[in-house]
Amino acid sequence: MVTLKEALSLDEAQLKDIKKEIQAKAEQSKLNAYIGKIEASRDTGIPILIKDNINVRGWEITCGSKILQGYIAPYNASVIERLHHNGMCGFGRGNMDEFAMGSTSANSAYGPTLNPCDISRVPGGSSGGSAAAVAGGLAIAALGSDTGGSIRQPAGFCGCVGLKPTYGRVSRYGLVAYSSSLDQIGPIAQNVEDTAILFDAISGECSFDSTSAKQAPTQTASKLDATKRFKIAVLRDFLKDATQDIQDAYEHTISVLKEMGHEIVEKQMLATNYHIGAYYIICTAEASSNLARFDGVRYAHRAQDIQNLQELYIKTRSEGFGAEVKRRILLGNFVLNSGSYEAYYLKAQKVRKLIKEQYDNIFADADLILCPIAPSVAPKFGSTKTALEMYLSDIYTISVNLAGLPAISLPVGLGENDLPIGMQIIGKSFDEQSVLDAAYGLEQKIGQIGVRK
Repeated sequence: MVTLKEALSLDEAQLKDIKKEIQAKAEQSKLNAYIGKIEASRDTGIPILIKDNINVRGWEITCGSKILQGYIAPYNASVIERLHHNGMCGFGRGNMDEFAMGSTSANSAYGPTLNPCDISRVPGGSSGGSAAAVAGGLAIAALGSDTGGSIRQPAGFCGCVGLKPTYGRVSRYGLVAYSSSLDQIGPIAQNVEDTAILFDAISGECSFDSTSAKQAPTQTASKLDATKRFKIAVLRDFLKDATQDIQDAYEHTISVLKEMGHEIVEKQMLATNYHIGAYYIICTAEASSNLARFDGVRYAHRAQDIQNLQELYIKTRSEGFGAEVKRRILLGNFVLNSGSYEAYYLKAQKVRKLIKEQYDNIFADADLILCPIAPSVAPKFGSTKTALEMYLSDIYTISVNLAGLPAISLPVGLGENDLPIGMQIIGKSFDEQSVLDAAYGLEQKIGQIGVRK
């Protein structure tokens, strides 16, 4: 598959051929990375796969859920308008965990997406369709969304690159909200340079999004510099929950960074169990509010043979939502009720503030932080027996969202059964340039690892 940088120099006739190639490959593929009919958001432009929770005018948008099947988006998300402005177009919907709730991309009404490195293993989630398509040679690049690692973790599991921007750097207008204070749209691409190009195309202030930062569109791709050297913090105490493969890859990456001339500093942070607790209280609370709108009145699915309004709500939501979404709505309602609000929700917000302060303290003495993406390589389907086990796969990514920071995932090696291992580089707010520069240099030193065709 051509890279995004290469595609920028192609004419429309060549891009048309690439779109035909992508469509043919997607239809023949067993990965289930695309869902529904593959459409283009306009006639011209470089094709970019769009996660199924981002509105594209005239397309069905379902968030991987039965409850929205048949709903047609009436407008374009801001990121789609920005793609059009920058010579790109939406091309196909990426499969995902229902309403972005999951770490496996198995919680989809369309069936699971498979990992192109090993189809018996999960591709990560919730942006698993986007990552699997890019890593499997079915897309030039893709847009995903990241609430607690949903861009970085699938990129790490599949062997491609994914960037979670600073909260507010990319407009959320047109993104179906899961957890409004955590969600961010970001790019998934074949390499760091492509990631920067796509990030620049979608970034910038948006008048339709009240949480959008008053920042001009970035120009990180033209400024990429692999020669910059940084003071990079490492969090070795985090690794007690990681497999030996991940620990070895972390130490090897540190050695490579030292060899490149970066300064390494040892730091510590609040134990990851506090991150998990705060994150799942906050995100489920926000999800229970955001998903209340799907009630059988205004959107796609509506239960039949109902006797009253209460029955309409109950039957519609029971039929339309999957098990994981129902679980998180129940958790969210519980932590927000009058008897639990102070005991759980307010305490979680205090822990969130503490996590942000700890990041600030680390960044007072470092430019960047190196951290694993997940405690293991991509697990096999069915190996996770409980919801809690799935939640624990996010232990290294969720604090970045709680603090609103930028972070990039890139492959640094191969572990068990030659499966990709990803590491993340975390930066200060709105310092995506340093994050991308460090990743760009590391990528060149280590080499690009994955299954890209």
